[in-house]
Amino acid sequence: MHKRMMITGAGSGLGREIALRWAREGWRLALADIDQDSVRQTLRQVREVGGDGFVQHCDVRDYSQLTALAQRCEAELGGIDIAVNNAGVASGGFFAELSLEDWDWQLSINLMGVVKGCKAFLPLLERSRGRLVNIASMAALMQGPGMSNYNVAKAGVLALSESLLVELRPLQVAVHVVCPSFFQTNLLSSFRGPDPAMKDQVGKLLQSSPIDAAEVAQCIHAGIEAGDFLILPHEAGRAAWQVKCQAPERIYSEMTEMAVKMRARRDPR
Repeated sequence: MHKRMMITGAGSGLGREIALRWAREGWRLALADIDQDSVRQTLRQVREVGGDGFVQHCDVRDYSQLTALAQRCEAELGGIDIAVNNAGVASGGFFAELSLEDWDWQLSINLMGVVKGCKAFLPLLERSRGRLVNIASMAALMQGPGMSNYNVAKAGVLALSESLLVELRPLQVAVHVVCPSFFQTNLLSSFRGPDPAMKDQVGKLLQSSPIDAAEVAQCIHAGIEAGDFLILPHEAGRAAWQVKCQAPERIYSEMTEMAVKMRARRDPR
């Protein structure tokens, strides 16, 4: 294997930790982010642990920037063996309060950004018989209240990944989709929604996670090595998914109770 990887959203959080995990094995990395200062810091850390590569500004909403990134990977690395569509943003709010602009923003980054990343890098992966890794969320599987646009975007990433799994298997391109629960990251810095209290609630969930981004990256590494399609890094997430598969109404009832409590905290009258 040539050990070449592309990561969007590599400037911080999970993207940076994925870069560092593979850098320790000497991989050459194409690190993309809209924040150039942060992604340069990632590259410095990558080099400190034994990897190398380059950085490039990339807004995943712009397909031309993704194709330019793919072209640079071809020119400087000779191709790509793993493409990781990681860039994403957070949002929340009850459906009635979310604007159509909130929906457009969320879907343009968290869903269409992944679609465009897959489209831009598929030719390179077909040549290398490589791996496509899409970062979704447990929100793709559990659909908690107060985050319908985020849920839909991440469920779309899961459906896209399932579609590509069966389409690309005959071409010897492997597909993996990662669905972590909340974990400690800087995702909150991108949060957008109509209710400021929702941001505080999400922040508490992030802080309460039993594992951090580096541990999630290690779970992704292990899942890819094992050939797993659906990678669920959190033990509680795996347990919840099993319950939903067996008794979905139980999950719907729990989510309904959660929605009632969320509304009560916001409007205690």
